[in-house]
Amino acid sequence: MVLPRVGLLGVGRMGGPILTALEAAGYDVLAFDPVTRPESSEAAVIEHAEILVTVMPGAFELPLVPDTLVLDLTSNDPRHAERAASNGVTIVGAPMGGGAAAASSRSLRFFVGGAQANVDRARPLLELLGTVDHVGQGVGDGYVAKLLANLLWFGQVVAVSEVLLLGQSLGVPPARLSASLGASAGRSGFIDDHLPSLLAGDYLEDFGIDRVVEELDILVSLATENRIPFELSTLVTRLHREALDRFGAVDGELLAARLLEQRAGRELRG
Repeated sequence: MVLPRVGLLGVGRMGGPILTALEAAGYDVLAFDPVTRPESSEAAVIEHAEILVTVMPGAFELPLVPDTLVLDLTSNDPRHAERAASNGVTIVGAPMGGGAAAASSRSLRFFVGGAQANVDRARPLLELLGTVDHVGQGVGDGYVAKLLANLLWFGQVVAVSEVLLLGQSLGVPPARLSASLGASAGRSGFIDDHLPSLLAGDYLEDFGIDRVVEELDILVSLATENRIPFELSTLVTRLHREALDRFGAVDGELLAARLLEQRAGRELRG
């Protein structure tokens, strides 16, 4: 089988392992990144590509190239993808779940939105890198699902941190309380998979707090635009923005928990 030529925009923390996997599988890949691969150019990558993979966050400003499929893997605003599609760009939105380790182990999860024919065209490449969850036929559907999944996770960071801080202040050690919560109706993916990192003082430096706030702001905007009550999620957004203001645009998905620790005057350890 002749593999399509791939253009890759973005060769950073996530794009680097993706490039390695594609080249190992025999794909002809031309990549560009303004920091790590400046020797190429965005224009050259676009011209080379039959499938153009984007791993760079931000609004779509892509030219319309006949027969080229744009496969966007970032947790972008669904309105950007819909705008690109309405301008004639053939696009599949496939934001990825999982960090750099999942990219290296090819165990990413893709929340995919797009017409069936376009998804089928992208599927072999996506399945090389992980699993495919085809959320819907709209190009924005995968973004919506991924952003909402992230919102629930960010909300759990806040809720669980508050619960543990109160429990700790009342004499129940965080590790002991977390074990009880993990066997209760309050159990969550955050408690099962990520709370141990927080209790070890690891604030998960795989993702920037500024990107967390960008994603949450997208959802607040969408909720406002669609007149959906969003009070709790707006509060979650506010706390993460306050963490960004406190710590700066640094890596750390759990920095909202760190902010709450500082306000409580105690750390969640042991």
